[in-house]
Amino acid sequence: MTAYPNMLAPLDLGFTTLKNRVLMGSMHTGLEETKDWNRVAEFYAERARGEVALMVTGGIGPNLEGSVLPGAAMMTTDEDVANHSIVTQRVHAAGGKIAMQILHAGRYAYGPMCVAPSPVKSPISPFPPKELDEEGIEKQISDIVATAVRARAAGYDGVEIMGSEGYFINQFLVTHTNKRTDRWGGSYENRMRLPIEIVRRTREAVGEDFIIIYRLSMIDLVPNGSTHDEVVQLAQEIEKAGATIINTGIGWHEARIPTIATSVPRAAFAWVTKKLMGKVNIPVITSNRINTPDVAEEVLSTGCADMVSMARPMLADADFVKKAMDGQAGHIAPCIACNQACLDHTFSGKISSCLVNPRACYETELTITPAETVKTVAVVGAGPAGLSTAITAAQRGHAVTLIDRASEIGGQLNLAKQVPGKEEFWGLVDWFRTMVADARVTLRLETEATPEMLKDFDEVIIATGVLPRDPEIPGQDADNVHSYIDVLTKAATPGKRVAVIGAGGIGFDVSEYLVHEGESPTENLPEWMTEWGVTDPADHRGGLAPQGPQPEAPARNVTLLQRKAEKHGKRLGKTTGWIHRAALKMKDVEFVGGVNYERIDKDGLHVSFGEARENPTTIPADDIVLCAGQLPNRSLADALEAAGKTCHVIGGADVAAELDAKRAIDQGTRLAATL
Repeated sequence: MTAYPNMLAPLDLGFTTLKNRVLMGSMHTGLEETKDWNRVAEFYAERARGEVALMVTGGIGPNLEGSVLPGAAMMTTDEDVANHSIVTQRVHAAGGKIAMQILHAGRYAYGPMCVAPSPVKSPISPFPPKELDEEGIEKQISDIVATAVRARAAGYDGVEIMGSEGYFINQFLVTHTNKRTDRWGGSYENRMRLPIEIVRRTREAVGEDFIIIYRLSMIDLVPNGSTHDEVVQLAQEIEKAGATIINTGIGWHEARIPTIATSVPRAAFAWVTKKLMGKVNIPVITSNRINTPDVAEEVLSTGCADMVSMARPMLADADFVKKAMDGQAGHIAPCIACNQACLDHTFSGKISSCLVNPRACYETELTITPAETVKTVAVVGAGPAGLSTAITAAQRGHAVTLIDRASEIGGQLNLAKQVPGKEEFWGLVDWFRTMVADARVTLRLETEATPEMLKDFDEVIIATGVLPRDPEIPGQDADNVHSYIDVLTKAATPGKRVAVIGAGGIGFDVSEYLVHEGESPTENLPEWMTEWGVTDPADHRGGLAPQGPQPEAPARNVTLLQRKAEKHGKRLGKTTGWIHRAALKMKDVEFVGGVNYERIDKDGLHVSFGEARENPTTIPADDIVLCAGQLPNRSLADALEAAGKTCHVIGGADVAAELDAKRAIDQGTRLAATL
């Protein structure tokens, strides 16, 4: 008897059957662009072995003008077909099924050749698109259909036609981007002509026994977006045109509402998909922030969808479905929706990976194999760097002892999980605890490691983390001045007016913590929707509430200060920094930059501006919180080296850069793989 009867039930598509209800959603990983097709094949094959029912590739362009950026993967030649055949053969040998996503970027294409229904420039691209004429539209349709035919020739089980997220097809559907007056614009019947024609002609070209998924934007989250009735009308016409499955797309890329970040509630948009259930006769997939088997089962059992799409959770753990099948759900490495190694990498032109699983997209490079010689290994520090090292080394067969002065594992993750919007970090610490026990790591908590204690180990890894940087502000020893550690561990409870010194990631987190009280909106979907101005597209076009965001009043008045005269949060995550800035601005946090910290006294924080220390000002504050950066905690490493004992230094103890768990886990895993 399985705990997930709905998630693990097969899905009969008529000409083929999917073995369960889990789709690995499309992700841009950058792998196809490497041209290393063995590497691409192994990425997908590992997830096929993990028992996911159907995978969708990253977006593949149908032509140059539709490619997301110059050099992006396309399917336009016989050579492309041959290369992709390597992938499909490997997946099929592993017992999996795979569909290729056809993505035409339209005005989102990052290049001067971009085309669109109307010459309306995207706010996220510097290139104004060329308006297509009738001949140009015909070319785009023909190229998409030809790409589907090549996908079938390459051995794919199907294609996903990308009609959401504000890409080309989506751009035809709404008046926000379609200003045409010909048969491709104006009435909704005209605006939806393009997707219907693409699906109809694709079905004619590929035959009946080939999966066609249509990714339909069910809530646009942009002005003048689609209504719910239009979504239903399009879905029904797409079914008639020959689609096998309808997948859910949520929000355009230019939408100013978060849709997949960690602060978004789990399964936050499943209700949108549920509104379509019963309106079409083909299976419907829901997506976004579904990251555990329990969440997937709940979504399916309550009738929100016939199938769930989980993209990034398959980066975090390729064996997600298999572990659920085997009753090992607690062993699934959790996707914490941080975006740091996946989307941030994608939008920076890097290969994607995963903060909790550095092997993601590096399966052929970062291999974890049994150790040739078993060693005794001491790891000092049970934060993310030390935990990843200890678990990986123990899995390879080494005898590992993990030592930490704290009473629990997790290190700085235990601070992060206190921040509203970062509740996923609780699950990450729980997973580390499970894996430490499973790998049979000897755990010694509340223990201060010394050089004498470590002298007989074959290998010593120092992962002792960071120390708060001392900003050396006159008056900082006052009782109303606290470190971020004091605040996030609840050792200090600041008053109603707080000045936060330092606007890096920790300063933003502490500010978020300070302005909230009671239940986090991430744990309360109606409150989150109100806070961000999300409503039912049956009531308002695009799902945007007419009154806009309506957050609760801040629990405290917070001023967030930084020395640099630049935009606050400039160095935060590429795809999440705007969310953190917007969230704090909604809570009336005052951003002050370019300051010199002069002194602290009973009146508050005294600052001046610029190199000339001009315009002295007092920031009234009941309490001041220091988030002025970190320094590596290298004292034990230095003592060991002085005693002649070689050690490896990793994580924050190596480089103290904004508590970078992504780098720490990657560094720890790679070190352990070589011991």
